[in-house]
Amino acid sequence: MSETPGEEKTTQPVSEKELLIPLDQYLAAGVHIGTHICTKYMERFVYKVRPDGLYILDIRKVDERIRIAAKFIARYEPESIVAVSARQYGQKPVQQYCKFTRCKPILGRFIPGTFTNPHLEWYVEPELVIVTDPRADSQAIDEAAETGIPIVAFTDTDNRTSYIDLIIPANNKGRRSLALLYWLLARQVLRERGELKPDEDLPVPVEEFEAKIIRR
Repeated sequence: MSETPGEEKTTQPVSEKELLIPLDQYLAAGVHIGTHICTKYMERFVYKVRPDGLYILDIRKVDERIRIAAKFIARYEPESIVAVSARQYGQKPVQQYCKFTRCKPILGRFIPGTFTNPHLEWYVEPELVIVTDPRADSQAIDEAAETGIPIVAFTDTDNRTSYIDLIIPANNKGRRSLALLYWLLARQVLRERGELKPDEDLPVPVEEFEAKIIRR
């Protein structure tokens, strides 16, 4: 995490052939932009600290973890997977992700007991949970952990990683970042399942996963 004064690079040199998408696309979406706080466990995913104190994630590790997560997710039946997002900017990406991968979305406030109380009308019993933000989605994480459900989570530099089985380091707060992350994960999961060819894209662009800004 060394930082050279005046250095303007946003990430380590990366070969385009090593990545799932062009480096510029990652950078434009701000997937690598962390926060001014870094928890101890997330340090291993950080490339550098900017002069203003902002932690920058290593894009190679973001890309690598998306691949690993997709292989892991593809082992489960689609209907047994739940993806959650309390965060507003994550709700449209999760909705679209679930549309293409056929898993169940839980958007907005996560109602206590959803994973733990069979008497509730909205009770679900997933075999895998995908989380947008460990802080905003802490109730879902706690209940998944309590019932032994594996958890995959997009995790920013300021997030704690307790109970998370597979971390995808990423900017989980940005509108464009979340759209790209879920678009890319959906594409990769479908490729792993054999529902898309290895070089085939989703039938919609990343913009279709992006939450719209409501101006008043």
